[in-house]
Parts: sequence; structure tokens; C-alpha cells
Amino acid sequence: MTSLLKKLMLATAVVATPMMIATTASAEGEKYILVSHAPDSDSWWNTVKNGLALAGEQMNVEVEYRNPPTGDLADMARIIEQAAASRPNGIITTLSDFDVLSGPIQAAVDSGVDVIIMNSGTPEQTRQVGALMYVGQPEYDAGHAAGLRAKGDGVGSFLCVNHYISSPSSTERCQGFADGLGVDLANQMIDSGQDPSEIKNKVMAYLSANPETDAILTLGPTSADPTLLALDENGMAGDIYFGTFDLGEEIVKGIKAGIINWGIDQQPFLQAYLPVVVMTNYHRYGVLPGNNINSGPGFVTADGLEKVEMFAGEYR
Repeated sequence: MTSLLKKLMLATAVVATPMMIATTASAEGEKYILVSHAPDSDSWWNTVKNGLALAGEQMNVEVEYRNPPTGDLADMARIIEQAAASRPNGIITTLSDFDVLSGPIQAAVDSGVDVIIMNSGTPEQTRQVGALMYVGQPEYDAGHAAGLRAKGDGVGSFLCVNHYISSPSSTERCQGFADGLGVDLANQMIDSGQDPSEIKNKVMAYLSANPETDAILTLGPTSADPTLLALDENGMAGDIYFGTFDLGEEIVKGIKAGIINWGIDQQPFLQAYLPVVVMTNYHRYGVLPGNNINSGPGFVTADGLEKVEMFAGEYR
């Protein structure tokens, strides 16, 4: 009996050893490249980078983040082409402008590189370019949900501070909000640019010229932070309805202080983390979720700030 047990244990060890070696070997040389449309100045993407790095560490694969330094989409298209030419195991990319980016993304897919769309774009556009799936927040739907919420709170007019107007997905947020309110977007959206001083001055100028404005909608920390300064300077902080997309340190402070009514959390950490995990498991084991993954929208208010405040700008 003892001899038989030893033989069984030895046989199990012999069978198990090649499996462990194969699992370790499958990680060797695996590389995933994430390409975003964000300029270097946009700190919101630090959370994306953290999610990417953690996924790479946990899955034991190499990951790399690339982006156009100024946010130029033509430059981004070239970066996608260069990424595909380097033959990684997969590319994770935003699809912030279908007309500009669909060509190089589809070319990458046609060359045999697996692609997952994250953050911007739509599930339908994802299918059109042949990508595996979409992980992100449908921007129009998120804006519409925010508009319905604001309408329920009595808002009838607003200012949308669009700091990235060249990206159609940014305008979708503003349009969705207007449609949720049941009003025309018209001139209620401004091209604020990305310079903090200019954003602050443009917000103050608009509110001065349109004192009947009920609410402000900003599209992330780049526009929200200077808007907070503008409201502090013109004495409207806490007196005007204020909603924002995304989270950041100053946004969390604004929610806590009662100046910002809510922030829409699309969970950027998951937008980078999940594609690496999904694609790695797809390559190793052939498993793939049957549906796209919506990472948002979720409304963050003063009632649920504990963990958000703890990890704002890092994982939230």
C-alpha cells in the first residue's frame, strides 16, 4: 500500500510539473500596449496608468502606456500604427474619434493583433473595427443620465465646460446632458481649452453674461478644478448646481464641501485593468466574456465618499 501511494505521488508530480512550466512559460514575452488620446497634462489618466501597471504585475505580462503628448488625434493614429508594427500580443486603445482612428485600429486587427477598445467609442464602433470587446462608459448615455438627474433637481439651463472639444465623445457628454434636461445644447457648451487660467476666465465670463444659468457641467478635473476657482472668485461656490464627470482630488474636496453636487465615476482603473486581464486569459486559455463591460456611469455624492476620498487620483 505504501509503495503504491509513493508511485501515485510520483506520477502526480511528474504530470503536474510540465503544467506549471507551461503556465510560467506562457507569460514570457507577453506584451500589451495601451494607447490613449489624452495629452500629458491630463492628470485624470494617472488612474488608468495605475490600473494598467497593477494588471501587468498581477498577470505577469509586460505593459506599456503610450499617448500623443498634446492630445493630437492624428498623432495618436500614428502611435497605434507604430504599436501594431511592433507586434505586441494585444493593443488596448481609446476610440475617441471614429473617423480618425478606425482605420489604424482596423489595420491592426487585420494584421493579427487583438484589440480591446476602452474608455471612449461605443460597442457598435468596436464591432465595426473588429475589436474583441469594449470596456468603458457610454458617454452619451452617461450624460443623459446626468441630465435626467439634474432635471429632477429642478435644473433647466446649464453651462457645459468642454476642455477637449476636438474629441466627439466629450461633446456627447454635453449633448446627452442637454437631452436629459429636454433643452437645446445650442450655446450652452463652451470650448474652454485646457489652460487652467483660460478655463477659469471663460467660465466667469459666461456666468457674468448669462446670470440666469442654473447649473454647470464639467467633463473632468481639467475643467472642474479651474471652475471651482472661478466659483470661489465670483462668490457662486455652493450657490449654483454643479455636476462633473470623473473624479480627482479637488473634485472630491468640492463634493465633500457641498460645492459639487455629484461626480460621475466611470472607474478608469477598471478600464485599463480589465482589458489586460481579459486579453491575457483569452490568449492563455481561450476564454472571453460574452458581452462588453460598462465601467460606468456611477454617481458619487457626499454620502459615499470614504473609499473614493481614500483612493482619489490613484485608483478612483
